[in-house]
Amino acid sequence: MPEAPSAGQLYNSMQLTVFASGSSGNCSLFQGGGRRVLLDAGISARRIKTALAGEGLTPDGLDGIFITHEHSDHIAGLAVLLKQFPVPVFAPGTVAESLRRSIPGASAYVRDIPLEYPIDLDGLTVTAFPTPHDAPSAGYRLEADGQTAALATDTGCVTDVMLDYLSGAQTVLIEANHDEAMLRCGPYPAYLKRRILSDRGHLSNAECTWLASVLAHRGAERIVLGHLSRQNNLPALAKKTVSRGLENTAAQLFVAPELGRLEVDGTPCCI
Repeated sequence: MPEAPSAGQLYNSMQLTVFASGSSGNCSLFQGGGRRVLLDAGISARRIKTALAGEGLTPDGLDGIFITHEHSDHIAGLAVLLKQFPVPVFAPGTVAESLRRSIPGASAYVRDIPLEYPIDLDGLTVTAFPTPHDAPSAGYRLEADGQTAALATDTGCVTDVMLDYLSGAQTVLIEANHDEAMLRCGPYPAYLKRRILSDRGHLSNAECTWLASVLAHRGAERIVLGHLSRQNNLPALAKKTVSRGLENTAAQLFVAPELGRLEVDGTPCCI
């Protein structure tokens, strides 16, 4: 009888599965090169375990958790998860230091990684790059099996560095946080509107349209819109707006659910 494949052999193609994306929590699973990592842990540990179980995984089968920044909608489940499972946590220096200060016992698990320097996880290469936000923040580029995925949310504008690391990735998760008219006419106080609209806030649908168009012309095959505001955006509106920038391209466009599951692996997706 042939030997059963190991856990590392079971996955030999790139896949990004979004468990949650939005102001109430962010968490995605990347699988490729025989490795499995979480991108952020901004939902409860219970929900993370349930989501992983749906993929046939448990947290102790993860090769790491990569954190973009310290805001609660990106780390809400991390403290409880680390109490139960010894998973290494990777973050750029300033973010890593904040995690050590705010999460008891995290120092045993948190590992500093430099910005713009590739980290080799034996089959998976991950590179963090800076994104402009009102807290030190990073996006990630992940390369495995000859394919590339990249993620960048929580960014008030698109920098040249950010564009460089997103370009050429076949799958990208980018931010379409708000419709500017909805935000300006909406219930948020003036100071919060200014924050969101600033260069260290969040990308609008219109800004995301430009970014998606550029990335589609630079090799993006699958573009996922994430971190939509519940108050200031609508999934159908975001998709309709951004799709205008993808005319005459072959890129597929998806909207990550605030709660639920979106699988992106080059085959038809379940949303």
